[in-house]
Formats: sequence, C-alpha cells, structure tokens
Amino acid sequence: MRRALAIEKARYGLEHPKVAIGLHNLAQLLQATNRLPEAEPLMRRALAIDEASYEPKHRKVAACLNNLATLLQDTNRLPEAELLMRQALKITKASYGPKHPNVATCLNNLAILLQATNRLQKAELLMRQALKITKASYEPKHPNVATCLNNLATLLQATNRLQEAEPLILEALAIDEVRYGPEHPNVATDLNNLGQLLKATNRLEEAEPLMRRGLEILVAFTRTTRHRHPHLQAGVGNYIELLRALGRSEAQIRATLRALGPELFSG
Repeated sequence: MRRALAIEKARYGLEHPKVAIGLHNLAQLLQATNRLPEAEPLMRRALAIDEASYEPKHRKVAACLNNLATLLQDTNRLPEAELLMRQALKITKASYGPKHPNVATCLNNLAILLQATNRLQKAELLMRQALKITKASYEPKHPNVATCLNNLATLLQATNRLQEAEPLILEALAIDEVRYGPEHPNVATDLNNLGQLLKATNRLEEAEPLMRRGLEILVAFTRTTRHRHPHLQAGVGNYIELLRALGRSEAQIRATLRALGPELFSG
C-alpha cells in the first residue's frame, strides 16, 4: 500500500485526488491495526487535498470527514469528532438524499458518539433510523445490517433491555460468520458482545466459551498482522471479569491467559 501511494504521488503529484485516496486507504489500514498516531496525519492530509480539489460540500469531503471523526473518537476527542460527524451527515444527506445507505453510516457513527457521551435517547433514535435505511438498501444478510444490529443491541444492553438486545446480537453474529468467516475480528466483536450480555443475565457458563473464542480470533489477528487489534485489551479485561465471576483464582486466570497466548500480556 505504501508503494502504491508512492507511485501515485510520482504519477499525479502530491495534491491530486488519487493521492488522497491512497492516503485514506493507508490511514484506514493503520487505524485497523491500532496505529492511530500514524493514521491521523494521513487522514488530515487526504481531507486537505479533497477540500482543495472539490467544493466544500462534495460527498468525497464528507467521507473524509467521517473517517477522521471516527479516528478522533477512537482517541477520545469526542467534541471535535462530533462536529465533523454532523458536518459529514449534512453533506451526505444533501448529496445522496435522506434514505441512502451512506446516510445510515453517518447516522450510526454519530449515534455511537452520542451513546459514548450518555445521550442515549437521541442515540437510539439515530440507530433505529440507520437500521431502517440499511435494511431497505441491502439484502437481509448484508454485513452492514449486522453492524446496525450490533450497535443497537449494545445500546439496548446499556439501557438494561437485555431481552430486546439478545436476538439482535445473535442475528448479527450469524450474518458475520457467513459473510466474513468464523475467524474474522468482526465475529470476535459479536462474540464478546454476546458474552457480555450472557454475563449480565447470569449465564456465565454459556458466556465463557464465546468470550474465549473471541479472544482467540483477536490473538490470531495480532500474530498475523504483528499489531494488536484495537479491541484486544478490552476483550482481555472482559474475559478476566467473567473468569472472576465464575470463581476462578488469580493463578487459574493467569494460566488460562497464558494458554491463549503471550499477546495477552504484551503492551
């Protein structure tokens, strides 16, 4: 990817929109492998190129704003991220119309941020709107549907509506296992979410193999990419809490984690 970016820079010049695409692709790869400080300047550079290449309310600018906002949220700069998300949502609605799947993506991103800042009712309205748009735009088993289901289920769980949340998580897991395969990090996220819900409903023995399997997927990702998955640390913490709730001793917990892999102990 870096080589392709270098070729594009040499062929088109440093300020060409094709260079912005290359910068974006590399930045998203870096973000996915938890190299956020490396990703951010690339995203900002891509945004600057697109803003100079297109009119300010162009859909490509909206996409850049959304991606940068997601990264800012990952680094806990929520007010800055929210401004960019709202700007991206406004542009996307004007560009595509209010029922386009790209609008659903913007709604989902903003809803997750609102949930993170405890504005749960507003977040739920946006998530349900995003899910409705996504279901109307894609086939029922599309991975974007799974993403919306997962987001809404997480919010329902946060507001203690566990019976409503569980079928949504199960549906999302079934979609992702078929679409991505059983060893994909998205499946690990689904497994962790389901495990957390089962723990909250005191089904600890059911939760344990699901959360362990989720960790195994993230460890395999870390070994393959040589970069810790962004969700690995949270997954380890959730699994340790579950093992403690099951009555495992600290020595037993350490032994279980060692068996899963040394990646669970590295920084």
